Amino acid sequence: MIKIKYDMNLMKYISLFESITRTNVDDAFQQDEIVYFIVKEGMAGKAIGKKGINYKKIEGILKKKVRIIENSKDLSKFIENIIYPLKLANIEIEPTIIKLTAVDTKTRGILIGRGGINLRSTETIVKRYFNDLVEIKVI
Repeated sequence: MIKIKYDMNLMKYISLFESITRTNVDDAFQQDEIVYFIVKEGMAGKAIGKKGINYKKIEGILKKKVRIIENSKDLSKFIENIIYPLKLANIEIEPTIIKLTAVDTKTRGILIGRGGINLRSTETIVKRYFNDLVEIKVI
């Protein structure tokens, strides 16, 4: 795991998130215009709230897009949590490369994103927790 530094804004976001959702944040970071909150295993539902009420409230207050991801020690489960609600047919984990097999071409397109932006974003999040990763490929 890499060394993580938080700025004042991010610390405010974490405090706000924890007070609204009543859950603990494992990690939080901002990438592009999206604020990511990583919560403990099994706490994503509580963090999102019934009918997404907590999620919507946080997005409204921050005026930024928010993603809530459930943490996991298992690499394949963590990747599934990052790309949720998309489904994968298979995840092949090799020493430095992870191969994701999409269910269909539409899912494959969403996983990769325009210009590979979604794929690179997923890769960055995974590298934050699993240092030995070099690349993620979608087949």
